[in-house]
Amino acid sequence: MVLYLIGLGLYDERDITLRGLDAVRGCARIYLEAYTSILLCDKLRLEALYGKPVVVADREMVENDADLILEGADQIDVAFLVVGDPFGATTHTDLQLRARERGIPVRVIHNASVMNAVGACGLQLYKFGESVSIVFFTDTWRPDSFYDKIAANRKLGLHTLCLLDIKVKEPNLEALCRGKTIYEPPRYMSIKTALEQLLEIEEKRREGAYDAGTLAVGMARVGAPDQRVVAGGMRELMEVDFGAPLHCLIIAGNVHVVEEEILGYYRIGQAGAAAGAEGAAAAAGGGGASTAEALAVGGGEGSS
Repeated sequence: MVLYLIGLGLYDERDITLRGLDAVRGCARIYLEAYTSILLCDKLRLEALYGKPVVVADREMVENDADLILEGADQIDVAFLVVGDPFGATTHTDLQLRARERGIPVRVIHNASVMNAVGACGLQLYKFGESVSIVFFTDTWRPDSFYDKIAANRKLGLHTLCLLDIKVKEPNLEALCRGKTIYEPPRYMSIKTALEQLLEIEEKRREGAYDAGTLAVGMARVGAPDQRVVAGGMRELMEVDFGAPLHCLIIAGNVHVVEEEILGYYRIGQAGAAAGAEGAAAAAGGGGASTAEALAVGGGEGSS
C-alpha cells in the first residue's frame, strides 16, 4: 500500500493539515518520530484526535530498526509522523529510500517547519545561509564545526539559524559499561547554553566570526501561543529567561533597514521582547507533558 510521511507542524495536535489528518485516520499503523524534535503536547492528545493508537519511534527504532516501521507497508497504509516537516532531518530521507527499495510507494504531506517559521522574527528567509546544529558539550567532546559555517555565512552577510540540541532517551554510558540500560532524563539546550558554547569557541579560535556584541535573535516555542522572540547582543541574550523549550537561535548577518525596523520591536526592553514571557513562565511551571516526556516515562533500568 503506502508509507505516508506526514508533517505535524510545530505546536500541538491541531497543527496537522486536513490532508494529513485524513491520511492518518486511514492508516493501519501510526508512528511518531520523537527525537529530532518534539511537539508541545503529549501523545494522548494525538491519539484522541486520530482515534487510533500511536507508537513513539525513538532514535534506535528509526535508525536501526526501520524494517519494523516498514513491515507490511506493501499491504497496509503506514503513517510516519514528524514534528515540523518530514524532510527537516536526513533520517527521514533514509526511511523514504528504504521504502522505495522495497517497492513501497511513499507519499509526503508537508507542514510548517522551524526552518521557515523563524521568519516571524523579521529576518528575511532568503538572506539565511547554511544552518548549523549546536550540540551539548561534554568534558571530553567540544566540537566546533559550526564555527566555520557561521563565519562563512557572516562573511557573505547572511544570517545563521542555530538548531539547538535535544537529548531524548539517551542511554547512561556508565550504566552501559556495567551491562545495564538506564536512560537519562530528557535535556533541551537553552539559548543561554548555546551562547555560552558559541562564545567559548570564539575565545578559543579568535578568528572574529562573531563576538559578545554580535546581534542575535533568540526564539522559544516557535508557533506556540506563548512564542517568545528577543533580539540583542549575544551577551545580552544570555541574561534573558526564555522559559520552557524548545529554543533556537539566529546569529544575524547584514541587516536590511526593513529587517532592523521589525527587529526593533523585539529588542530587549521593547514590547515585543516581553510578549510571551508570562506564558513561558506558566509553561515552565506546569501543563501537559511533551511527546519527549511521554517517551521518557518508565525510562529506568532495562526499558527500551
